[in-house]
Amino acid sequence: MRPLLKRGFDVGSAGLLLLAASPAFLLIALLIWAEDRGPIFFAHRRIGRGGRYFGCLKFRSMRPDGDRILAELLRTDPAARAEWEATQKLRNDPRVTRIGRILRATSLDELPQLINVLRGEMSLVGPRPVVQKELDGHYGPAAHAYKQVRPGITGLWQVSGRSDTTYATRVALDVAYVDNPSLRKDLHILARTAVVVVQRKGAV
Repeated sequence: MRPLLKRGFDVGSAGLLLLAASPAFLLIALLIWAEDRGPIFFAHRRIGRGGRYFGCLKFRSMRPDGDRILAELLRTDPAARAEWEATQKLRNDPRVTRIGRILRATSLDELPQLINVLRGEMSLVGPRPVVQKELDGHYGPAAHAYKQVRPGITGLWQVSGRSDTTYATRVALDVAYVDNPSLRKDLHILARTAVVVVQRKGAV
C-alpha cells in the first residue's frame, strides 16, 4: 500500500470517527472523574515509526497508585508474576477501576488514540504500540519490521484472540502485517475489529 494512500485514509477516517464519538468522549470523561477525581487521560511512552517515542493516549482505566499495586502483586503472587512475564498483562488486574473494566471490555479506553492518528504518531491499523522493554525483550530481529510502520489502534493481534494469544504469536502477527500491507487488508481488519469489540472476545 502506498504510504500517502494509507495516511489519507487514516486522517479522513480518524477525523470522522472523532467527530462522531465526541458525545461518548464527554460522557466517559465525566464517569472517570466521578469515580476517583483522578486524571481523565493517560499517556504512555511508546515506540513509533523509526524508533521515535510518543505519548500513546488512553482514557485512564487504572487506579492512580497502579504501579505500587502491580509491584506488590508480582512480589507476592507467583502465578500472577508468571502470567505477567508471559504476556505483560493480567486477566484479573487489581489496578483496574470499575469504569476502567467497562472501557477495556469494550475497547473504549483506546478512543483517544484517534488523536494520535491525526498527529501522525499512529495509524488505524498496524502493529500494537510497545514500550522499549517489550521491543528489546520479545521482538529480536523483528524489531526492524516493527519500526518500519506507524503502530496501530488495531491490528492482526487484536482480531486474533488478543489476551488469549502468546507474545511470540503477537510478534509473528505484527511481522506478517508489515510484510504484506494493503488497504483491503486494513479494511478487513477494521471490520473484524468491530465484530471482536461487539462480542467482547479477548479484551483485557
